Amino acid sequence: MKKLLFGSILLGLLSVFPITTLAEVNVNVGISVPLPPLIVFEAPPAVVVLPETNSVYVVPNIEADLFFWNGWWWRPWQGRWYRSHYYNRGWGYYNRVPAFYYDVEPNWRVHYRDHNWNGHRWQYEPIPHQRLQQNWKGWQSNRYWEKKKSWDVQNYQPRPQQQKQELRQQRQVQYQQRPEVQQHQQIQQQQKQQAQKRQKSQVQQPQKQQPQGQQKYQPGSEMERQQQQRQRQEQQKVEKQNKEQQRQQAQPQKQQQHHPQGQQQHEGGNEEHQQSQEKHEGGGAEHRK
Repeated sequence: MKKLLFGSILLGLLSVFPITTLAEVNVNVGISVPLPPLIVFEAPPAVVVLPETNSVYVVPNIEADLFFWNGWWWRPWQGRWYRSHYYNRGWGYYNRVPAFYYDVEPNWRVHYRDHNWNGHRWQYEPIPHQRLQQNWKGWQSNRYWEKKKSWDVQNYQPRPQQQKQELRQQRQVQYQQRPEVQQHQQIQQQQKQQAQKRQKSQVQQPQKQQPQGQQKYQPGSEMERQQQQRQRQEQQKVEKQNKEQQRQQAQPQKQQQHHPQGQQQHEGGNEEHQQSQEKHEGGGAEHRK
């Protein structure tokens, strides 16, 4: 009976004070970044809309800052930002400050506790999770909370645009001065410098020259182009020598083909000479007769 009563009390405390558990998974965005502790809820949390924002909602009854904006759940942790489509899991590192954050009043928790927004009664309305998921797009596009509800702030008067810009700049400076943000920026800067040094050393590191005859030719390298040029020159030289040999071998055959004809003509001339000589001798014989 005592154990059952203790379990009921513990379950009730969990619904009021969510327990955080450390996520041991890292995300890889060029550097190793740890995930934030998970926030465990007994049921989907209700939210309230923060005045003078672009439809930014916040879970008010937990220690961690947990916002909902533009379809994402957002949370800062140790100077970094994370976002997820779920309020209790699936967190991923976001490498900059989300655009909505500088519109958020830094002391919103005090205003929430006192039901007071800059001197005006703030009668905020808790919004269940299911209602938020069904309506946030329409509320954001129609500026529902500003135009129709006046942020649930009595006698609300909107700030001038210039004053809004000045507040954003002041909040940005204050955020950059937070110790956890400065520490994260220093770590980022150091990791960036180390990565640049590694890249620079890889570019400047000379390649080891291999002994001649054992050099490896890489495609597109100057050494390969020179080697190919030498091979072409040698091939052209060999082809030229082969042509010269063929030309030299062809000349004796031509001489042999021309020589017999000249010999026949010479022999034919001799025969004609003999015949003329015989005729001359025959004429001489007749004359002697």
